Amino acid sequence: MKQYKLVNNLVGWIAFVVAAITYCSTVESTASFWDCPEFITTGYKLEVGHPPGAPFFMLVANLFSQFASDPTQVGYWVNIMNALMSAGCILFLFWSITHLVKKLVCPNDEQMNLSKLITIMGSGLVGALAYTWSDTFWFSAVEGEVYAFSSLFTAVVFWLILKWENVANEPRSDRWLILIAYLTGLSIGVHLLNLLCIPAIVLVYYYKKNPNADLKGSLLALAGSGVLVAAVLYGIVPGVVKVGGWFELLFVNSFGMPFNTGVIVYIILLAAVIIWGVYESYTERSRKMMNISFLTTIAMLGIPFYGHGFGSIVIGLIVLGALGAYLFAKLDAKWQISARTMNTALLCMMMIMVGYSSYALIVIRSAANTPMDQNSPEDIFTLGEYLGREQYGTRPLFYGQTYASKPALKEVDGGCVYDVVEGAPVYQRKEKASADEKDSYEVVRHKQEYKYAQNMLFPRMYSEMHTQAYEDWLGGIEGRTVPYDQCGEMLMVKIPTQWENIKYFFTYQVNFMYWRYFMWNFAGRQNDIQGNGEIEHGNWITGIPAVDNFLVGNQEFLPSDLKNNKGHNVFFCLPLILGMIGLFWQAYKGEKGIQQFWVVFFLFFMTGLAIVLYLNQTPLQPRERDYAYAGSFYAFAIWIGMGVAGMASWLEKKIGEKPAAILATILGLFVPVQMVSQTWDDHDRSGRYVASEFGQNYLNTLSEEGNPIIFTNGDNDTFPLWYNQEVEGNRTDVRVCNLSYLQTDWYIDQMKRDSYDSPAVPIEWSRLEYVQGHNEAVAIRPEMMKAITDFYKQNPEEAVKEFGENPYELKNILRHWVREPKLGQQVIPTDSVVIKLDKEAIKRSGMMIPDSLHGDIPEYMSISLKNKRMLYKSELMMLEMLANANWERPMYMAITVGSENHLNLGDNFMQEGLAYRITPFNTTKLNARIDSEKMYDNLMHKFKFGGIDKDGIYLDETVLRMSQTHRRMFVQVASQLIKEGKNEKALKALDYAQQVIPSKNVAHDYIMSSSKEMADDYIALGEYAKAESILDELANKAVEYITWYMSLDDERLALSYENCVRNLYILDEINKSFDKIASKAQDMPESEMKVSTDMANHYAQKFEELYDMFNVRIGRK
Repeated sequence: MKQYKLVNNLVGWIAFVVAAITYCSTVESTASFWDCPEFITTGYKLEVGHPPGAPFFMLVANLFSQFASDPTQVGYWVNIMNALMSAGCILFLFWSITHLVKKLVCPNDEQMNLSKLITIMGSGLVGALAYTWSDTFWFSAVEGEVYAFSSLFTAVVFWLILKWENVANEPRSDRWLILIAYLTGLSIGVHLLNLLCIPAIVLVYYYKKNPNADLKGSLLALAGSGVLVAAVLYGIVPGVVKVGGWFELLFVNSFGMPFNTGVIVYIILLAAVIIWGVYESYTERSRKMMNISFLTTIAMLGIPFYGHGFGSIVIGLIVLGALGAYLFAKLDAKWQISARTMNTALLCMMMIMVGYSSYALIVIRSAANTPMDQNSPEDIFTLGEYLGREQYGTRPLFYGQTYASKPALKEVDGGCVYDVVEGAPVYQRKEKASADEKDSYEVVRHKQEYKYAQNMLFPRMYSEMHTQAYEDWLGGIEGRTVPYDQCGEMLMVKIPTQWENIKYFFTYQVNFMYWRYFMWNFAGRQNDIQGNGEIEHGNWITGIPAVDNFLVGNQEFLPSDLKNNKGHNVFFCLPLILGMIGLFWQAYKGEKGIQQFWVVFFLFFMTGLAIVLYLNQTPLQPRERDYAYAGSFYAFAIWIGMGVAGMASWLEKKIGEKPAAILATILGLFVPVQMVSQTWDDHDRSGRYVASEFGQNYLNTLSEEGNPIIFTNGDNDTFPLWYNQEVEGNRTDVRVCNLSYLQTDWYIDQMKRDSYDSPAVPIEWSRLEYVQGHNEAVAIRPEMMKAITDFYKQNPEEAVKEFGENPYELKNILRHWVREPKLGQQVIPTDSVVIKLDKEAIKRSGMMIPDSLHGDIPEYMSISLKNKRMLYKSELMMLEMLANANWERPMYMAITVGSENHLNLGDNFMQEGLAYRITPFNTTKLNARIDSEKMYDNLMHKFKFGGIDKDGIYLDETVLRMSQTHRRMFVQVASQLIKEGKNEKALKALDYAQQVIPSKNVAHDYIMSSSKEMADDYIALGEYAKAESILDELANKAVEYITWYMSLDDERLALSYENCVRNLYILDEINKSFDKIASKAQDMPESEMKVSTDMANHYAQKFEELYDMFNVRIGRK
């Protein structure tokens, strides 16, 4: 046995070293896109990230950041942390597999021999390495996100319950359960996914404690595990905050004490009660006191108080009463909770709380007003909203509305109003009118939930915003019509049928958003391009031509860029087959085997399909979501490892025990080796600095003077900028203002504070004017303009006193109509506001003044609000800043912000790089959309390109998209320079673009990177060979796609109709550019002219052939 332990430990650490070398060799050199820059920032400076936060991740990341030699290395070291955490996950996966296989292969230690040892070690190594080199887990292992850390917790907790299983009958075995509880509490400070291990843990416990376990007992154990998950997720996590909030209101509002007094008292009492309960259950002095202390602990943790208000108290008292009746009932000893069980339960709750206490970091750092302080959870009430992720809204799970449902109405005072369920009150710190006013909390609003007139069970299609997407996924929705009483008017409403609802669940949520990801990892992946159901992007494949031709069309004619995509991985279903062998071998290995199967199955289910059920995802997700299901793939890797034991068991009958063990291990190891041969190139992010340097490019676009403000909106145009400022210290004079947050009072608070070298943004509103519930939206009422104009004509002096010199000037509207509404009417009484311009300030600002103005700056800037019904708080804040900045504080809009967030300022934009400068001029009418000199200087001298020019570097879809954006900017500035007659600069810009964004890594694209326009610019500059090289690449790509679409069957061609037509259009447009070159033939050497003519004729002929073929296929000929 000692030899077995030695070998088991040694081989496990070998698996760890292999995984660590793999991940440390392929980590990104700095922050990645999406949430990674934010998480690295929160770790480095212990700032507050997006809800629900990850405080324990922050603490460990902060530790690893200390190894950085300078701030530019911080991102790398946090990535290394995740790489090592992931390798640790592989280590515990190995030990879990060997534990499970040993129980089935060699339950008696005395029967251990070399053959069995090889089988067990081979199983562990194959399963561990298969997961090491799987697509999803490797992706998370090499970037600074929380999922790798969360996976480590899953692996350790699952291994610990198996460890407990070995010593369950020993006197002090419960310590393993207490350690599991502690790690569960800690894991809450990383991610809640670890809670989904509880059903598997409970089954292990049940099977060990009940040798004669049966189906009924297993089902009861699973039901109990569901209660435990609910107790932690819906009991302890929100319950502590809820009860703490009651204490806070009592001590602050009732007793007049300072903020946080009640919370401090609650924490002290909670600790005392838990210690009391542990003491009573340990000493067993009195059964009565033991029960009372246990009930008091449950109550203080808030576990039974579900809901809000008086109803929450009633439910809590009922639950406590029922539990108390059970505890005090005179029952047989076997039905009573033993003192040991109660003591263990109390210790587990205590350790969960100790782990959960990492959230104190969030409150402490928020109270310090860190530069990044999302949701500002500085007291018990805001912490509750933060933990509840309330900014993300809710979705129905078991019963609720459909996307077509109409709001329920009710009659009130003879009229109809929405039927709304009033929820829990929302408390905030009351703004003091004077310094000596006592601290207190006030109710700013109540949470509200709208009722709907049409509802269904298990609603999967519920989002009105995604109506068309639902129809697209189902190929149309017939639905059923139901009557709807709209205030006496009877309407018929079409809602989806229950079958269509279920069909969407299986088609999109299960198949596309889970099964597809599962097969990526264990069968093969078509490419790394995010798909939305189309046949050419992001599907799963196998590498077996017959299967793939059936799944995704003819692979023989697959376009080169799809065939050569580094994310094109084929495993020939080998991991899947090996996993299925392991699954069936385990399930049919006697009673112990089937018990193990259910343990692993529920780990697989809870971390996979259960998440699918809970997320209830809508179509058109902004990114792939496979990372959420890594735990499910972890469970399947256990079966992959068991596949070795399954093969050995079958081979043993043919060739003997020892040869079978060796051959099965060798065959099994071939599977992960084949996987890594496919997955290395699309997971190697070493030498890549794209997110960090592109974030710098946003900042370096901006003016170096005046403390500029840049408006952003999404993750990838915000987090890399924050990372650059907070971690690397770049452009701390810039204020990054995220428009999606600007609707909230806590974010406006932060914008009004100085941050590093950036002074507060110019918002003059008092907090009472923008606090939650105030000025959330203001209606636009242009019909009031006539009355106002008449008022100025009839009573000019009174009108000026009331509304200012110009009632439509922005400052006057904000002051007199929004902040201090007259006659109780808080409106914007015009759909066209103006700003009086300070001409000298504009000249000093450094912005380009359009030549067409000839130095004559207009008196006013006009902002149209047409087609808008109201302005929301974020838009009011933008206008406030615009009104007060006076052009000397430059204001920019990131080019990646959608036009719906431009506040109708699009015609005033002037591009200087990755941002538009907001100007007082109508740059569209003045033909001054680009400041070519500044943009040229930024692109040529200030911008960095993240190493995307390196040979063999891997660029995923997000990086490619951002790289194409940069190429497009080069084309834009070159085109502008050509218009201005600056041909030499234009050529330098185009050539530099080709150098830093080479087509070998970032392929030319007609749409995404404006490559056809790039070729046209080269033609205009007389660089015909360079133009032809680009056009040839574009035309060949179009031909390949059209050819492939033509190879598809009629049904698939119909689905790809628009894409096929688009590529025909592209090919036709490219041919027009070839014609431009042909018209310049007299300027070329004869040899070049022949090559050019041949190429043009070739693609013209191809177009004719393919166009005719297309018409035949669609029935036009």
